[in-house]
Amino acid sequence: MKTLRLVLVLAISFTAAALSLAEPVPATPAPVWTLQDLDGKEVSSAQFKGKVVVVDFWATWCGPCRHEIPGYIALQKKYAKDGLVIVGIAVSDKVASVRAFVAKQGVNYKVVMGNDTVVEAFGGVEGIPTTFIIDREGKIRERKVGSEDTAEYEKTLVKYLK
Repeated sequence: MKTLRLVLVLAISFTAAALSLAEPVPATPAPVWTLQDLDGKEVSSAQFKGKVVVVDFWATWCGPCRHEIPGYIALQKKYAKDGLVIVGIAVSDKVASVRAFVAKQGVNYKVVMGNDTVVEAFGGVEGIPTTFIIDREGKIRERKVGSEDTAEYEKTLVKYLK
């Protein structure tokens, strides 16, 4: 069952990468979650109250995910002072693989290990990467499936940082 899910996620991910654009969604409260970071420490959505949060569901083996990560690193560096928090939720991966990838890429944002509960809480993830923008009031405002050019995504993101 997990193998079939993985194959479907891969197929959808590659298709979605070619078609991706961030799209506004009806403002709905973001789910509350608690997950473990790469050191086994709990990270909670409550820690980011009042911030603009980009939640990115990704995996180390996902090409479009890997393509976007340098852009997220740059956005975190550029906008952290404005209240941006990027959280990478690694799915279908092992902690050791994620830890090695994060170290090699110099990821400067919080990375946690995902599970089925958090995926379901966000309404399901049809493919990866799937990324959400949560505004300062804790509402999901944007959703994208697949990879998008960093400059284009930045235009969408800055609306919520003002």
